[in-house]
Amino acid sequence: MTQPTVLVTSRSFSSGDLDARGQLESAGVRVVLGPADHDLETVRPLLAEALAWIAGVGPVTADHLDAAPRLRLVARYGVGVEAVDLSYADQRGITVTNTPGANSGAVAEHALALMLSALRHVTAGDRRVRRGDWQVQRTRELGALTVGIVGVGRIGRGVADRLSGFGSTVLGYDPWVDEETFRAAGIAPTSLTEMATRSDVVSLHAPGDATLVDRDWLSVVKPSLILVNTARAMLVDELAVAEALAADRLQLYATDTLSAESGTDSRLLDPQLTDRTIFTPHSAANTVEAVDKMSGGAAAAVLAILSGDTPADVVRPGPSKEIG
Repeated sequence: MTQPTVLVTSRSFSSGDLDARGQLESAGVRVVLGPADHDLETVRPLLAEALAWIAGVGPVTADHLDAAPRLRLVARYGVGVEAVDLSYADQRGITVTNTPGANSGAVAEHALALMLSALRHVTAGDRRVRRGDWQVQRTRELGALTVGIVGVGRIGRGVADRLSGFGSTVLGYDPWVDEETFRAAGIAPTSLTEMATRSDVVSLHAPGDATLVDRDWLSVVKPSLILVNTARAMLVDELAVAEALAADRLQLYATDTLSAESGTDSRLLDPQLTDRTIFTPHSAANTVEAVDKMSGGAAAAVLAILSGDTPADVVRPGPSKEIG
């Protein structure tokens, strides 16, 4: 019997405390590593032998699936499946899974870290001290502020739960969530426009690629607003944000995701905006705990397929729940 091959294109798979790769290899699986960007020509010979694919954030298109005649599973390492052609996978009889909730706590904590860094001028203060400048800038306390959360899923609710310890007033916008869920999370439902006018901080956690922060939205925010994005670069019109920062119509943009990741120039990287921006390298979900949960979930899906069982967290094709 030919040894089953699993292609892994997630850079952090099995890099935490859990030896998920060892679990697969102990079950007789051959693990092959591929490129995280899923470059088709590079990954094509690897897909030709793959029974399962533990896929990272790169695209999983019909062309990728056509290059994998033996493929039975795409185990998306993480939550988002926007980059996966779910309809074609379903047509081919390929099961698609993800790992919902595995990195929710990590991303929620990172959003709080960006908020606090922005409010307390942590990164700007560090730069000043290194220059020998010990001048103190007055800051603001998170508990005294109104925080808007766009997208009240697992991560958004996790942010709200953490904010409850600070005492912040929390607003939320999510047309896919009912009022009972808002109330249970301690979040006051509001419109996106009202959130813009009332919030001191807005944190983005929406699914999909619809642009939510555009010139119209930015035209009604407080000039002291801090905008935080640990979701997707496409949710934000980066040029409009850069212009608002330069014109003092927005205080600061703190983000874990940027269009520059895909090779696109971003005006937000202009050195003149250094003190108005905080960047982290798409690292919000990269904690030991989250990596272990994602690795374990993906490995469990592979083992279930090999055993002839239905894995947990199967993703079905259907309309995406975009906010906007």
